[in-house]
Amino acid sequence: MSDVEEAITRAHHDEWARVVAALTRRFGDLDIAEEAAAEAFATAVERWPADGVPPNPGAWLTTTAVRKAIDRIRRENKRDDKHKEAQMVYDDPPEPLGAIDDDRLRLIFTCCHPALAMEARLALTLRMVGGLTVPEIARAFLVAESAMGQRITRAKAKIKAARIPYRVPAAEDLPARVAAVLTVLFLVFNEGYLATGPDTDPVRHDLTAEAIRLTRLIRALLPEDGEVAGLLALMLLTEARRPARVSASGELVALDEQDRGAWDATLIAEGHRLVRERLAAAAAGVAPGRYQILAAINAVHTSARDIRDTDWSQVLALYDQLVRLDPSPVIALNRAIAVAELDGPEVALAAVNRLEHTLAGYHAYHATRADLLRRLGQSQQSRAAYDKAINLAGNTAETAYLTRRRDQLR
Repeated sequence: MSDVEEAITRAHHDEWARVVAALTRRFGDLDIAEEAAAEAFATAVERWPADGVPPNPGAWLTTTAVRKAIDRIRRENKRDDKHKEAQMVYDDPPEPLGAIDDDRLRLIFTCCHPALAMEARLALTLRMVGGLTVPEIARAFLVAESAMGQRITRAKAKIKAARIPYRVPAAEDLPARVAAVLTVLFLVFNEGYLATGPDTDPVRHDLTAEAIRLTRLIRALLPEDGEVAGLLALMLLTEARRPARVSASGELVALDEQDRGAWDATLIAEGHRLVRERLAAAAAGVAPGRYQILAAINAVHTSARDIRDTDWSQVLALYDQLVRLDPSPVIALNRAIAVAELDGPEVALAAVNRLEHTLAGYHAYHATRADLLRRLGQSQQSRAAYDKAINLAGNTAETAYLTRRRDQLR
């Protein structure tokens, strides 16, 4: 890849959300913002190799996108005589400010408006804020690309038809709106930490960093919200392990094989501090939510100097608490991994097998089965499970890891 191609790729990672958010604020239309942003990046692909990378790529892209948007609106004005939209171009009225004035935060709350179905909120935010492609989002949701494209298109149309405002909600409305936003940020973070696209980097620091940045902003808005603090702690403790997550050869490194000396001690310290704050609140009678419990589980893992020092009984107790709060099959699958460490792989395998009807299309289900079967000496069945996991996994590093584990069975 040439230096210019790398610059364009980096600019897309760093600037996509900024460009889309700036155009949405100015023109009040997600379709115009997305199309103009895409056209600006296409223009960069054409011009930067000849003209050179501009000193400020983000400003160049935003200026170019604004011109593209104005050109489109002028064409529509001539055809449809849309005077109101034309006035928006020239007047550019100031938007009412929320507790924090951040364009990308405004964009998230717009995409996560309760007038939209939850699936639409998640998909639209991943596209408009995270900059993920439709195929990447479709893989994240385990649905067809055509269906995901239609879902995003319908969501944008509904925002326009319902005149959903582009702003951070008022303080009294924030608690009811924040849960959907946290879900979206968690999905954006997960897509960055273990990217699903086969043609992307296996770990996308741009997405994990953006999710953490926006979660910090939400925490500034709602400093007393335990789930916001819990999600931030969860992200920090997970991000701390990123330097040891992928080997030099591009293969996923499992938790029990990671170099714990490579973990980010600063992020771990901050994450542990947040978890301790939430534990103190729980001791005072404030029941923890899903993200707080997940953060506590990660705190147990990152407290162990060696995998053998992990307090698996504490991990299992936390999962038992989480299952009561969120009895999803994915949580049950993760709980089974802790069961294997305490009660053995046979007991865990029985629990995992009960999840087949709901997780048959989930690669982690087959990967977990493969590992448990391997530990039980059932090599042929283990290999078949690895094959299913490899076929379903979209992350290149994870595919490389699963392939090596499968081939070791020979």
